[in-house]
Amino acid sequence: MSAPSSNSGSRATLMGTLKFLHAGFAEGILILILLVFFVVLAFAAPSFLTLNNLSNLVRQVSIIGVVAIGMTIVIISAGIDLSVGSVVGFSNVLVAILMTHGMPIIPSILITLAAGSALGVFSGVLIHDGRVPPFIATLGMMTAVRGLLMLISDARMIAGLPRPFLNFAQINILWMPSLFFVWLVVIVLSIVITTLTRFGRNVFAIGSNAEAARLSGINIRFTLYGVYAFAALASSVAGILYTSRLANGIPTAGEGYELDAIAAAVVGGASLMGGEGTILGTVLGALIIATLRNGGNLLGINPFILQIAIGMLIVVAVLIDQLTKRNR
Repeated sequence: MSAPSSNSGSRATLMGTLKFLHAGFAEGILILILLVFFVVLAFAAPSFLTLNNLSNLVRQVSIIGVVAIGMTIVIISAGIDLSVGSVVGFSNVLVAILMTHGMPIIPSILITLAAGSALGVFSGVLIHDGRVPPFIATLGMMTAVRGLLMLISDARMIAGLPRPFLNFAQINILWMPSLFFVWLVVIVLSIVITTLTRFGRNVFAIGSNAEAARLSGINIRFTLYGVYAFAALASSVAGILYTSRLANGIPTAGEGYELDAIAAAVVGGASLMGGEGTILGTVLGALIIATLRNGGNLLGINPFILQIAIGMLIVVAVLIDQLTKRNR
């Protein structure tokens, strides 16, 4: 009687091992691509490897990298979140308004994080309880939240933030920008969540087969609430970092970030069909895209051509994913 159980357990272990090796191989390819970019740019653009340029590169990628990690969790669950850019802008404006109206820095940050997370939970409610497709639900949230931040900011920039808050983005720790260490903390926490917690396993299960996950006893409702809350929380963190870096609340902050986040996740190996993706892959995807843009700017390449190249990179990544699935 125990043989079938033993066989299924061995099969699950084998499949898990193969999936791990596949992910490791894909990430190895991404690392190789990134190294090739660095070597080529080191020769083609002598200013690429300067400390000043690398610091700017890290500051840029750290903010979108945080958003991309949240997007990765959503994509693994077989969802999509088009509202992350608007949540970045909302958090950017809200934290600026709170601090310029006399609220201390820490409470302003905590309130902003809570408000951003609440927006994510509301998206989860629309998707699970309202049965609204993720694309439509988050598209509506993207528009509504962008309108909300325009309303509360009166469509004007907000200046006069506390100097200690503004100084944070300019600090270097061990020759690395402080924003990088915030991103690093998010990376580590996300890896722990996706690989070592029940929530992370549930996200993968829902993304692979939502009905099978439901029948196995997984709480779909609260897992989806958590998925979209996490994405919104990550976007709120990015919005706060954006505020510190640019020293203003900017109503247009975060525009287009949802596309960059999706691009980083997809280039990093996350499947838009759900059930596949790694945090490390997304980190590498974000670094590849940021390096491509940074190097292109240093070489004086037309930014529209760079946009075309990044778009083709996304298409190739999705095409490879589809071909891989067909051959399994």
